[in-house]
Amino acid sequence: MGSRPLHNDCHGKGGNASLPPPPPPPLVNSTKGHHHKWVGPSGYRHITVDIGGDGDYISVQAAVDAVPDNNMVNVVIHIRPGLYIEKVVVPALKPYITFEGAGREVTMIEWHDRASDPGPDGEQLRTYRTASVTVLANYFSARNISFKNTAPAPLPGMQGWQAAAFRISGDKAYFSGCGFYGHQDTLCDDAGRHYFKDCYIQGSIDFIFGNGRSMYKDCEIHSTAKRFGSIAAQDRRSLDEKTGFAFVNCRVTGKGPLYVGRAMGQYSRIVYSYTYFDDIVAHGGWDDWDHNSNKNKTAFFGVYKCWGPGAAAVRGASWAKELNYDMAHPFLAKSFVNGRHWIAPADA
Repeated sequence: MGSRPLHNDCHGKGGNASLPPPPPPPLVNSTKGHHHKWVGPSGYRHITVDIGGDGDYISVQAAVDAVPDNNMVNVVIHIRPGLYIEKVVVPALKPYITFEGAGREVTMIEWHDRASDPGPDGEQLRTYRTASVTVLANYFSARNISFKNTAPAPLPGMQGWQAAAFRISGDKAYFSGCGFYGHQDTLCDDAGRHYFKDCYIQGSIDFIFGNGRSMYKDCEIHSTAKRFGSIAAQDRRSLDEKTGFAFVNCRVTGKGPLYVGRAMGQYSRIVYSYTYFDDIVAHGGWDDWDHNSNKNKTAFFGVYKCWGPGAAAVRGASWAKELNYDMAHPFLAKSFVNGRHWIAPADA
């Protein structure tokens, strides 16, 4: 690999379940008497999207547009089976929205933008604007649905081929039974606290990336690498940041060789616990992104009770720590993302 990053645009770049419980309301300070009062969503609104026309809307974006700004209702957008070929944005002013699909094999949203493609202003999109679905709002959730970017897979070193399927930039986002399909930069885990449960995430190069504070529980991480690949590129930039990626009881499958983590930020933090690895992990397991930056002295890469034919290589780098229980414990529970306050016990 030398010192050249796999990534060429590191900062210009991410079945019918029961309805989720309403998220707890945020704590808002009252201006009178220094008391606190709770302000949060009230009740439910249901919207149906059906590509065949037998619903309230035929596109997902139209359903999102129907939610008013400063929304204070739990809005469940039921997305019936179908392939929805559109680019979707959930604005920051529209919290408390759920995308409820009919199963990740049958309900899919897809688009095909790449970083080098021109945007509406004629300038290159760059990575963050390629996402097929972008969520800027807080308290977003998605269940039983897939998100895809169908741009072709690049080889390592090819420029402008970053192509995100999903970008999550809001806080307190929950995903269950979802699929994320792409190649380079599939899932932009950009900012905020996020919880992924029973999800399938597929890609080739840095296909989970960003500076989110996120837990991946019981997920399958599937590599489509052609010559060389990498799973997670985490962008924590100071010791003061609480961000990082915690993988718990996941499965890493597919093709290699690939790094399991890369130090996108100077203080990158990635921990794998109780995770199975196919025999596809590159020698050394981890990459410090830029060999001249001394990130191998500041990044926190941890491994706890991982297994499978590739697990030995995950422990291969001298600066990837083999954790004991006390060191691993903060990365094993939903408290890593303060989930006790916003994730129902049954959903964790």
